[in-house]
Amino acid sequence: MAVGPDRVGGSEASTPRSVAVVGASHAAVHLADRLRAVGYTGDLTLISHEKHLPYQRPPLSKAMLKGEASADSVLLRDPAYYSDNGIDLRIGTDVVGVTRTDGRYTLEMIRENRGETLSVDRLVLATGARARTLELPGANHPDVLVLREMDDAHQLLARVAHGPVAVIGGGFIGLEVAATARALGVDVTVIEAGDRLLARAVGPSTAETLLTAHRAMATAVELGAMPVEIVADGGRLVGVRLEDGRMVPAATVLVGIGASPRTELADQLGLDTDGGVVVDGKCLASDGHTVAIGDCTVHVSETGRRFRLESVDNATEQATVAASVITGAEVPPRGAPWFWSDQGDQKLQIVGLIGGHTTVLVRVDPERPRRRVALYFADDALVAAECLNSPADFVALRSALGRGYRPSADILADTSVPLKKLLAPVRT
Repeated sequence: MAVGPDRVGGSEASTPRSVAVVGASHAAVHLADRLRAVGYTGDLTLISHEKHLPYQRPPLSKAMLKGEASADSVLLRDPAYYSDNGIDLRIGTDVVGVTRTDGRYTLEMIRENRGETLSVDRLVLATGARARTLELPGANHPDVLVLREMDDAHQLLARVAHGPVAVIGGGFIGLEVAATARALGVDVTVIEAGDRLLARAVGPSTAETLLTAHRAMATAVELGAMPVEIVADGGRLVGVRLEDGRMVPAATVLVGIGASPRTELADQLGLDTDGGVVVDGKCLASDGHTVAIGDCTVHVSETGRRFRLESVDNATEQATVAASVITGAEVPPRGAPWFWSDQGDQKLQIVGLIGGHTTVLVRVDPERPRRRVALYFADDALVAAECLNSPADFVALRSALGRGYRPSADILADTSVPLKKLLAPVRT
């Protein structure tokens, strides 16, 4: 099923009297912000299966694990914000069913073991994703953890000081937790089945630099290593057995092998789901009416390529677009997508999307070799960049790509000239 027709501007464009948002993370809360900011006065309900007030997720793998942030300090909004803005926030509520009849949605919910229903004009799916788990012998041990939600962070915080940690998966979450645990003095081993770290997210040069940095932190990194069993002795977790027979000692195992979008409600509505809820540039699902935003969504590029973006930037950008669509306002243009990851003293910032590129140019500051920028070009036009410990370069690159400037590799090759100068807008 393809993404449906754009019905905004026709009979579907009238401002709804009621909106329900399933989910209450960055995308959902920002959508509520925008709707109220542009004057939407209808009923607005946010529904979260978690029992916590909406909170920021990035600190879970860093500041919270270090004990530098608390559950209260990472809240997205003050508790009074929701009632002050006429937002009906329903936490600890599971939406188990949804139907659409005569243009209205009916949600079936369970809260504190009681069934409830809610009927609304417009539905927004901000259902997010769930952490993938391992299907290995011993993987159901209580000290085999994931990190996606607040309760996961509390479990990991309670375990991290009990002994060595094995991190299965060399992606962003795994590497952020590994660096944080090392800063706490915990022995850490990262187990990655692939031949390099962050294989789906960054290029080989950046991956190799980060590998060197993690090993310099005294993190053991096993590449090309396949776990086959989680081993316990008398109920106590003792390690991870690898395919080659070696045992990685561990009192705690963190599984960081990605996330699976929550598409159950979209499936019930018969929407196109392909590793997520497929949406167009206006965040409309395949029925042309249901809105979907955040980590549960799959984007469709101009060439038909489908891809996911898991970032705070994407959540807020999509929420801004969705608010315009719901209220019938003009949809604002989107900037270049960007991401970040803090791994110990390494700050990685990415703008644009790698993949399909033909040329890579790596710029290293000879006076400050920790600052490194990998530039990606397609048909000799800049399409993406990875910046390590180079925040000024990131700002310049994000601005250039955001305004549609796509310089060639020749223009950016001279490392004696700062990128900020090379990318500055031409003044006429």
